Order: sequence, then C-alpha cells, then structure tokens
Amino acid sequence: MKTLLLNPGPVTLTERVRRSLLQPDLCHRESEFYDLQDEARSRLLDVYGLAPDDWSAVLMTASGTGAVESMIASLVPQDGKLLVVQNGVYGERIANIAKQYGIAYETIVHDWMSAPDLGVIAGRLQAQGPFSHVAVVHHETTTGRLNDLAELGALCRAHGARLLVDAVSSFGAEAIDFDEGNIAAVAATANKCLHGVPGASFVVAHREAIARAASRTYYLDLARLARMQAQRNTPFTPSVHAYYALVEALREFEDEGGVSARHERYAALAEQVRSGLASRGVAPVIAPEQSSVVLRSYDLPSGIAYEPLHDALKAQGFVIYAGQGDLSKRLFRVSTMGDLHAADIERLMRAFDGVMR
Repeated sequence: MKTLLLNPGPVTLTERVRRSLLQPDLCHRESEFYDLQDEARSRLLDVYGLAPDDWSAVLMTASGTGAVESMIASLVPQDGKLLVVQNGVYGERIANIAKQYGIAYETIVHDWMSAPDLGVIAGRLQAQGPFSHVAVVHHETTTGRLNDLAELGALCRAHGARLLVDAVSSFGAEAIDFDEGNIAAVAATANKCLHGVPGASFVVAHREAIARAASRTYYLDLARLARMQAQRNTPFTPSVHAYYALVEALREFEDEGGVSARHERYAALAEQVRSGLASRGVAPVIAPEQSSVVLRSYDLPSGIAYEPLHDALKAQGFVIYAGQGDLSKRLFRVSTMGDLHAADIERLMRAFDGVMR
C-alpha cells in the first residue's frame, strides 16, 4: 500500500519527478549543470509570467526557511527597518530571523486564528515609520489561512514600504500579483506546490531590490548568488539531484496548465475533504473563503486525540499533520498537494469512518 502525504510538504511525488532523480551524476562545474540551473531559474519566472528584465529567480540549496532567511537577511538594507506581520508560527520565524541578524524591526502580533488587521498595520506604519519593508506569510500553514497580499501591498505602497513575502506554501498554487502587489521579493521552495523534492529553494526578487541588498550572511548572500548564477556559475556545491527534480516538476507543472490548473485541482480536492469531513461531523477551523486551497485545518473529532487519529490513518496509508503549539490539542491539518486524486480522498474518508467507529 502506497503511503500518501497529506502534510504540508514534502509531497507525494509523481513517477515522472521520481524518475528524474535517476539521471546521471553531474558535476556542478560542468556546462550541463549550468544549463539545468538556467532552465530552473527561467521556468520559475514563467510560473507567474514575470519579465526577466525586472525579476530574477535565485536558487539555493536549503529548505524553504533558508530561502526566507536569505530574503530577510539580504533585502532589508543596513539602514532599513522591517515590520513583521505575525498571525502564526511562520510569521514568528521571520521576526526571529530579523532578531538573529540585528535588523531593526517591529512586530504586529495577531491571534493565530485572526487575519491581519489592516487598521492596526496602517497605524503602526504611520506612527513608527518609516519602514523600508513589511514581511508577511502569504499562506500561514499554522492554520491554513491565506493572508490578503493585495490589500496589504496597497497599504504598504501608501507608506513607502515594499513587501517581502514568505510564499513557501503558496508559490505555484495561489495568485501572487508581483507587478501590482508592491512586492520586492518572495521566498519559496521546490517541495510544496511545485511538487519537487526537499533541498532546492529560491527567492524571486525584483532586480532593484537585489541591487540594494545588504551582505549580512555568507552562504545565503542573495546578491552574490544572483550575480554568480547570472554568470552561469555557483559559489557552492548545490543539491544537483534536487535541481533535476525541480526542473522536471516545473516541466510537468507547465504541461498540466500552470498556476490556474494547479489551483483548480487543489480547490477541488480541498472541497472534497471539507465536504467529506463535514458529513462526518468534523468542521473546518477557518472558513473556506479565508483559507488556502493548499492546506486546511479541522477540529479534532469529538473524543479522539491527534496521536491515535494520526496513527490509525497512517496504518491506512495516509499521513496527516498535527496542530502547532497549543493548537495540537484542538486541530489537525490536511494538505492536498502532490500526486493526489479524487479516488485517494474517497479512500481517506473511508479510513476516517473506520477511525470514528
């Protein structure tokens, strides 16, 4: 029995991407590797139709958090100031990164169940600015909430700040308006909505932002990575086979119809999960219209703790995800990324029936 991953990355791979890992061993100083790197960077821009004269996709060997760290540490200038919008674990992580690097920053802390309060953010931008940047998590997988980038971007534009977006769990499946959204950069990874494998992550940044980058970090120095990759070079040994898989995943992504098709596919699967659980008395934590299509949180069934629920479903071939912090006692999370299909969700619902009996 094949185990299907319903956690928020890594994902269940398609056979096409899995086979890409069996390609020949490749030295990262050979032209064939630079061809691979160039294709990955070009295809990442194509995901959202970005002009290469304005935007650059910068690859690195790291998890999604490595890309977020590179973005924050590099793109807030030495004399800049960052406002971090927090409504979950990953917003807190951004604040911790800023603290680690001695970046001047302020936080606006929301309850994990709440959407960002634009009025409070506007007040902070006005009273404690100027801020050079505002950082936000697009899809806060703590709860599955999808934060509104358009409204926040317009607010930041009015106060002279640019957005730094953690799109680790949304890139490739949710809408991101790079040109009108007042965005300086987004950070993301291969092993979530793009259906690659862990080990390759990236920052898509406006070239003007890269030109003004600070150099606080060595390995994750975004400006150096961007400069060397543009010259068909790399400063370190990357995860070559993860890059193989990323390129194949991006080819498959294009063949399947791109962002709109992936969004529609996830939305259908997420609704199948929601309606199936609702008919079994299990409610979503966040309303569907406020949630991503990538992952949603659900109240634990009455009388069933997370650990026995997880273990019983895993025995049937499904890996779900716990809530974080105190939420572990209240909810569980189900992602619909990866090589999942309607028949798999039908089988998942039958597995729930067995658990709840």
